[in-house]
Amino acid sequence: MEQRVSIVTLGVADLKRSSEFYERLGWCRSMANAEGVVFFQAGGMALALYPRHELAKDANVAPDGHGFSRISLAYNTRNRAEVDSVLKDAAAAGATILKPAQEAFWGGYSGYFSDPDGFLWEVAWNPSFLMAEDGSIRIPD
Repeated sequence: MEQRVSIVTLGVADLKRSSEFYERLGWCRSMANAEGVVFFQAGGMALALYPRHELAKDANVAPDGHGFSRISLAYNTRNRAEVDSVLKDAAAAGATILKPAQEAFWGGYSGYFSDPDGFLWEVAWNPSFLMAEDGSIRIPD
């Protein structure tokens, strides 16, 4: 198996509500005519939104998951000030700010929001991660 992630799929309660939330964040849908699933190109990978019960059915697991899902998604910024800007935009789009931006123990600056389905997003500036013009990051060796 090659070391990469192609698509992150979030099982959502209301596909329309979740799609509109990400669109309010400024994300543009890909494959706009796809039915029952929403895709967003995210650099070299994609974020997909899919009804929670359908995702559980497809994976052959119970759909009644609850509590902390043990996962967070991360959005790295190009500079420190952008963290505050992204968190502000997320709140305006309907996100819940879980942790306002603050200095991080690892030397950067970060905060957290949750989307309408409770998925956690860390918004972070890490001075140790080099970011390419296309927004991709390189983790140091």
